[in-house]
Amino acid sequence: MQNDKLICCKCNVALEPRNTDLSYMGYHFNATLPRCPVCGLVYIDEELATGKIAQVEMQLEDK
Repeated sequence: MQNDKLICCKCNVALEPRNTDLSYMGYHFNATLPRCPVCGLVYIDEELATGKIAQVEMQLEDK
């Protein structure tokens, strides 16, 4: 994926890889994701959402 080609639809600026705090069911973790430097909008691509994030959700829900 080329982050420099992703543009924030709200601010019309290029998204930049930024350390991003994520949380689910009270658990917090960090990931470097494309994020708007102006408004903070985060882009999560389909592969990440249906892959790694889905795995983490299932593991946490099984606890």
